[in-house]
Amino acid sequence: MTVESSAARKPRRTAAGKADTTGGATGGKTGTAGAKTGATGAKRTTRTTRTTAKKSAEPELVQLLTPEGKRVKNAEYDGYVAGITPEELRGLYRDMVLTRRFDAEATALQRQGELGLWASLLGQEAAQIGSGRATREDDYVFPTYREHGVAWCRGVDPTNLLGMFRGVNNGGWDPNSNNFHLYTIVIGSQALHATGYAMGVAKDGADSAVIAYFGDGASSQGDVAESFTFSAVYNAPVVFFCQNNQWAISEPTEKQTRVPLYQRAQGYGFPGVRVDGNDVLACLAVTKSALERARNGEGPTLIEAFTYRMGAHTTSDDPSRYRGDEERLAWEAKDPILRLRRYLEASNHADEGFFAELETESETLGRRVREAVRAMPDPDHFAIFENVYADGHALVDEERAQFAAYQASFADAEGGH
Repeated sequence: MTVESSAARKPRRTAAGKADTTGGATGGKTGTAGAKTGATGAKRTTRTTRTTAKKSAEPELVQLLTPEGKRVKNAEYDGYVAGITPEELRGLYRDMVLTRRFDAEATALQRQGELGLWASLLGQEAAQIGSGRATREDDYVFPTYREHGVAWCRGVDPTNLLGMFRGVNNGGWDPNSNNFHLYTIVIGSQALHATGYAMGVAKDGADSAVIAYFGDGASSQGDVAESFTFSAVYNAPVVFFCQNNQWAISEPTEKQTRVPLYQRAQGYGFPGVRVDGNDVLACLAVTKSALERARNGEGPTLIEAFTYRMGAHTTSDDPSRYRGDEERLAWEAKDPILRLRRYLEASNHADEGFFAELETESETLGRRVREAVRAMPDPDHFAIFENVYADGHALVDEERAQFAAYQASFADAEGGH
């Protein structure tokens, strides 16, 4: 069974009595008739179309755990989590808790001047852990820059992520050792990389799949649209996992699209599904299903994980300038970690000893992260001039010399004092 979002609206009904689920198509037909009545009718049609689109903006989504931690049935996806054990459930909870702790430490380190920037995943743990644990070792993952939970699932050491945001390295891990690509800062470009890689996987006849992560803001990028086109035409074994956290920095989703994001897949000829992004079980099941389709040669799937960014876009952002506390508090009531804890407790799958032990592990992780970051060496200031050109370049050499003189001026000034 699927359940509706709390903000869902019933579809408008046409004069013929049929429900309008097209997100504006019926309004377009009304516009043709309205044109005969003059400008007033056209304006009324525009308003009607906008209202219809807004009403259909939040349709049903796949949910297996309610915010209260109650298990609900879903005939299509129950099978993908039917065999999950209490130990595995505790593992999902542990993943989310430790990922959140790591994320909190990173935010604090940036505030203390230890990192240049940090993009928090606060509130998106279920979407990332659920989908990340759905992948197989031979699947290949293309992240953006906020997939710290997915990196955790792929075995990437958290301190490597922090090294990149400190400027010590360009990623810090070998993508091929974990089948986890380096973080992509350019918005949306990883979707094309993933599509090309998936096309290669298909040509090689490999029994594996590819998953690309991006946000609702990136879904407006041309690179993402092109990746949809190519993946559909070539039936590429790729899953597009969009974390719709409601805000593209300060731009709300309704200013980016007139239809739910998952419905965009229909125009390209492959399925799309919206899942409760704060429900780790649903994210696990839906992603498993999509990856299975890809491996079976059935082509791409678009997953829209409907979640919320509880914190700032990055540590350079102030979300209080564009959204209110009421919205944030409403989503905090749907906290993905609290949701699974309630289920674990109600099902007697975890006791206080487990939670206490996890708290100790969380403290140990936080301490390790802090110590590792503060022990990192300062980055080589001249590394930016390396590998710009394969054979070197006179202009780069000149810039390097100028920068060296600039750096030396500080030493001379200190010596003079």
